[in-house]
Amino acid sequence: MDTAAKQSPAPAAEKPSGAAYRNLVMATIGFALTFWAWNLIAPMSADYKDRLGLSSFQQSLLVAVPVLVGSLGRIPVGALTDKYGARLMFPLTSALTIVPVLLLIPAKDSYGAMLAVGFLLGLGGTTFAIGIPLVNSWFPPADRGLALGVFGMGMGGVALSGYFTPRIAKHGDNLPFYVVAGALVVFAALAAVLINDRPGRQVPTDTLAHRLGAAGRLRVTWELSALYAIGFGGIVAFGVYLPTYLKTWYELSPTDAGTKAAGFALVTVIFRPIGGWLSDRMHPAIVSSAALGVAALMAIVQAFDPKLMPGGTIALLVMAAGLGTASGSVFALVSQVTPQAKVGSVTGIVGAMGGLGGFVPPLVMGAIYSSKGSYSIGFMLLSDLALAGCVYAYGRMRNIQRDT
Repeated sequence: MDTAAKQSPAPAAEKPSGAAYRNLVMATIGFALTFWAWNLIAPMSADYKDRLGLSSFQQSLLVAVPVLVGSLGRIPVGALTDKYGARLMFPLTSALTIVPVLLLIPAKDSYGAMLAVGFLLGLGGTTFAIGIPLVNSWFPPADRGLALGVFGMGMGGVALSGYFTPRIAKHGDNLPFYVVAGALVVFAALAAVLINDRPGRQVPTDTLAHRLGAAGRLRVTWELSALYAIGFGGIVAFGVYLPTYLKTWYELSPTDAGTKAAGFALVTVIFRPIGGWLSDRMHPAIVSSAALGVAALMAIVQAFDPKLMPGGTIALLVMAAGLGTASGSVFALVSQVTPQAKVGSVTGIVGAMGGLGGFVPPLVMGAIYSSKGSYSIGFMLLSDLALAGCVYAYGRMRNIQRDT
C-alpha cells in the first residue's frame, strides 16, 4: 500500500471551547466596568473646574492622574497575572477599585483630595493587563486577533462613562459613584466563579523583577510599546480630554460634549475588533501602518479648526476609526511574537506605554490652549506621531514573521 495512504489525515484546526468564550465575555464586561470607573472624573471635570476654580492645566492634570497610575500599574499587574493567573487577579482588582470610586464622594470639594483619589482610581485601568493574557491563552492563533479585538471593546467603558455619568449625575451628584460601585460588586462576585485560567497554564517560577527584566530586554516589546502609545494613547487622550475640548472650543454644554465624546469612543470600540480581524488575514503591521496613516491625515484636518458640523465631526470620527483599528492590530501582533509565559509581562509594559501615551496629550493640549488660545498645535503634534508610527510599522514591523 502506498505510504501516503497510510498517513493520518491532517488534524482539524483547533476551535475555541465554550470555556474560552465564557472567559472572553466575562473579561470584556469586567474591562468595560473598570474602565468606566477609571474614567469617572473626566466627564465631570468641567463641573470640578467651576466648583474648585481650576485652571485649564489643573483640570487636565486632574483627569490625567488616573491615566498615569493605571498605565504604570499595568506593568506589575501583568507580571502578577503571569504568576497568579486571571482567576485571582480579575475579581481582586475589580473589588479593590470599588474603594476609590466611593472615595470620590467625600473628596469632591478638595482639589488635593481629588488628585489623591484619582491616583487610587488608576487601579481600574490595570485590568487590561489581566485580560490580554487570559484571552490569549484560551484562543488558538487563527482566532486570537479577533478575540483580543473583542476583549479590547471593553475600552468602551470610556464611552459608557462619557455618556451615562453626566446623565446619572443629574439625578444626584453622588449617584454615578454608587451605580459604578454596585456594578463592580456584582462583577467581582461573578468573576470569582466564572473566570478560569486555562488548564496547563505555564506558571513562571522566577521573580517578578526577573520576568519584567526579561520582557524589557526584548526589542519587540519597545517597538510595540511605541506603536501602542500612539494608537491606544490617542484613544485614551481623546476619551479623557475630548469633552473639555468640545466644551471649550465649540462651546457645547457638558452633556452634549459628553455625548459626542462617547460617540468618538464608540467608534474606537467598534473598529478595535475589526483591526484584530484584519490582522488574522494579513500582517498586523500593515494594518497598523494604514490605520495610523488615516489617523495622521484626520489630525491634520482637525488642526485647521473646521466647523463641528460636518467637517469636525467627520474628521474626529474617522480619526477614531483609525486609532481603534491600530489598537486592535498592535495587540494581534503582540500575541504572535511573544511567548505565552511572557504575554502578561510584555502586555503590562506595552499597555503601560499605551496608557502613558494617553497621559501626556491632555496635559500638552491644556498647556498649549492656556498659552496660545488654540488647539491646532496639539493636533499637528498628533499627526506627526501617527505618521511616524505609520512609516515605522510598514518599514520595520512588517518584516517580523508570523508565529505559526
